[in-house]
Amino acid sequence: MHLPTQTDIAIIGAGPHALTLATHLLQKRSQMQEKIVVLDPNGFWMHQWQRLFSMLEISHLRSPAIHQPDPNPYALRQFAKHRLDELFSPHDLPGAKLFQDFCQTLVYRWQLQQQVHRALVQRITPIMQDRPCLSIALAGGKSLVAQRVVLAMGGGMLNFPAWVNKVSTPYPKHRLCHSHEVDLRQLRLRGERILIVGGGLTSGHLAVGAIARGAEVQLLSRRRLLEKWFDADPNWLNSSDCQEFVAERDWEVRWEMIQQARNGGSMTPDMMAHLRQLQQTGKLTLHQRCQVVKAEWLGDRWQVRCQDGAVLECDRIWLATGTKLDVTQNPLLADVLEEFPTGIVNGLPILDDHLRWQGCNLFLMGGLAALQIGPTAHNLAGARLASDRIVAALTRSSLVKC
Repeated sequence: MHLPTQTDIAIIGAGPHALTLATHLLQKRSQMQEKIVVLDPNGFWMHQWQRLFSMLEISHLRSPAIHQPDPNPYALRQFAKHRLDELFSPHDLPGAKLFQDFCQTLVYRWQLQQQVHRALVQRITPIMQDRPCLSIALAGGKSLVAQRVVLAMGGGMLNFPAWVNKVSTPYPKHRLCHSHEVDLRQLRLRGERILIVGGGLTSGHLAVGAIARGAEVQLLSRRRLLEKWFDADPNWLNSSDCQEFVAERDWEVRWEMIQQARNGGSMTPDMMAHLRQLQQTGKLTLHQRCQVVKAEWLGDRWQVRCQDGAVLECDRIWLATGTKLDVTQNPLLADVLEEFPTGIVNGLPILDDHLRWQGCNLFLMGGLAALQIGPTAHNLAGARLASDRIVAALTRSSLVKC
């Protein structure tokens, strides 16, 4: 389908947050179907999400079935009525294949397959015409002018520990990777020693996958491994915690509340049980409350020195250190930040109640909207909360083309 040069609403990203926004918007105003353009590097709904789940061989989601992109909170449960074995206990966690199939049915039911265009967004620039608009620069020299833009692609950059940039010896690129670059399906690891850095669920998936391929794994986390079912307590969605957060007008305090609620990475009880079993076989060693201070590539292996004086040797290092959210470091937002400076708290922008950047019609979803949404902003539950706010703004007044 031909990419238009103008549109009323441009959604950047085609993952779960973007799909949630699109279905919620069309439920309110079905006539907006032709006003939406979705831009994604792959050109397909949910492609990147499916790729990451496949690369790490993740069997099921961490969010319960009630959290999904359709406006009807029970739609996924209804879809799964003949596939109940793909809902994992104890919280009805959808299997990855079940969730992907469900999302594809939403794409067709809401007739969204033609809305996605394969395009890599490089920059968003405010422009003034009859009324303020946003120009979206794309790789290859093309551009698109939109009345309103929703950034729904996560917005995080890969997070690398400080010691990585201090490695002074040249090393093969595949011997030190971020988890987003590791594709377990392509690897044969028999006889290799792998060091995984990070204490979240991703490091657990990497450890399980590597050991299944014959590797010995050392898992290193800077604090004691934390065990809980969800990233943030479900009470945050409808409780006094949420009300207290919304009532708090000090943005620095809100940021602290988010950090306390998420409390860094964590493992599910199921994953911890699996890791303990692997530990008993001798294939997995856990180094808790341990931090890397230096790593050297010694010809054919890594030598890693830790803060406690321990020296570890391994063939590969995998960094399960997540992503970092910082609007000041996001090249897409450089022009917006220059034209419309806004308050920023530890990398997170202060948005209005509709998750709109102060001064222009740019809306943010995901982790970048955490100061407004709270600690669940990254998750599927946060996608629904964000959609409710953004849809209210997109449907409130008539949309005028640029």
